[in-house]
Amino acid sequence: MHNRFFVPLCLALALPLLAHAEADAPPPSIPEPTAFVSEHRGTFNGRAVSYEARAGETYLRDADGEPTASIFSFAYVAKDGGEDRPVTFVWNGGPGSASLWLHMGTFGPKRVVVPSDASHPGVPPYPVVDAAETILDVTDLVFVDPVGTGYSRALGDHESTEFWGLTEDAESMAEFIRRWLSANGRWNSPKFLLGESFGTTRAALVAKLLEDEYRVALNGLVMISQALDYAGSSPYVRDNLISYVTYVPTMAATAWHHGKVDREGTDLESFLQEARDFAVDELLPALFRGNTLDAETRARVRDGLVRFTGLSPTYVERADLRINGFRFAGELLRNEGLAVGLNDARYTAEPVDNLAARPENDAAGDAFSAAFTGSLLSYLHGELGVDWERPYLSPADPELSDHWNWSRKAPGETWEPHWVNTARDLARALEANPALRVFVAGGYHDLVTPFFDAEFTLRRHGIGADRVDFRFYHGGHMMYVHEPSRQALLEDVRTFMQGALRQAP
Repeated sequence: MHNRFFVPLCLALALPLLAHAEADAPPPSIPEPTAFVSEHRGTFNGRAVSYEARAGETYLRDADGEPTASIFSFAYVAKDGGEDRPVTFVWNGGPGSASLWLHMGTFGPKRVVVPSDASHPGVPPYPVVDAAETILDVTDLVFVDPVGTGYSRALGDHESTEFWGLTEDAESMAEFIRRWLSANGRWNSPKFLLGESFGTTRAALVAKLLEDEYRVALNGLVMISQALDYAGSSPYVRDNLISYVTYVPTMAATAWHHGKVDREGTDLESFLQEARDFAVDELLPALFRGNTLDAETRARVRDGLVRFTGLSPTYVERADLRINGFRFAGELLRNEGLAVGLNDARYTAEPVDNLAARPENDAAGDAFSAAFTGSLLSYLHGELGVDWERPYLSPADPELSDHWNWSRKAPGETWEPHWVNTARDLARALEANPALRVFVAGGYHDLVTPFFDAEFTLRRHGIGADRVDFRFYHGGHMMYVHEPSRQALLEDVRTFMQGALRQAP
């Protein structure tokens, strides 16, 4: 007679054996790194360059040599270069941004064209053209996507969260550079780091790690829309006096652009210098005095803010002389039913809620994000031959922002409130390498990382004034979407690099 309990009993008896077998089973095998190599030729700054495009993975490994993560990069390497040719490692920010912005916006051999006048680029197809002005004539370029962005992923039993943090991220990028230099025989090449936004936060940390841990000397750092000391770029923090000061010149540039200030008898640069002087010499002391400020001084400072921001005296008074940079974006054109962009305040959009204190969305990012993403993916598949089913994460892994570790303190160490600040790390890199120079680029209309904060930050923290070159441009966080600024930025970076190379023995 058939026993209906026979099969279940057999399975039950087998379960411990199955569990034991699964526990002893080796982890899934990790394939060899993927690579896509193609040959190209272009003319950059009038110089013909034959180069390889090497799109592929570099594996980070643990102490036992086992892979922990795959870092995907796009390397453009001149065929006749050799070890003496400079190499520049390029990344964007976020944290959580792939390198597509700098890749397709200005420094890659191809670029997507968006309107220079801050109008919406419309819908596909977006024009992708040769980027004849880029710096491939003077340096190889390696565009790097951190773990959780682009094609980069954790491997095996490792989790992406292991790489998501200030220290964790910097260590993985420094390790990537070390492995890339070894794999490509480029240890003696002149080396530059080029980062944007949080990518500058990362660059300062990586520069220090390379100097202190790997004994890798850099020739130069290029920082676009710098974000080293976050005190000056955090207007959303209540009563952050520094941000009320650092944002004034950017608000002045924005009000100037939209015709909300008196431009008679002056030019933009002079007006912005007056805004700088007012912010430091009048606004900052007034804010420091708080409720002891006398009525006459208060009225003078209020009138100054009205003059430079284009906001009404009533609003300035209601704000208690403390103009939040993000709320400014919602207030400047409110009577016209518009909000200005945060990444680039030249852009405008009709907000969903015109009563909101600040815009819920960014008019600039909404305008050009699709153009950059679509053009990059088309370029990868069409010209670089990247034939891969893996999704290109842009935006990043949706869990990244919720799991990012902003603290640099080890578990168990005493904690106290502090700003994210890697300016001291940059100072250490400059101390270790007296030949290292820094180039800082900013946009006049950037309400995320204001250009005056770049000056404020890089003139402190033990950083010598003679070690840093500043250049500011029309446009915002990504000033290169403004065509004249893109061309000027590329020429300025080229000049900076050539100067840094002349200092080398």
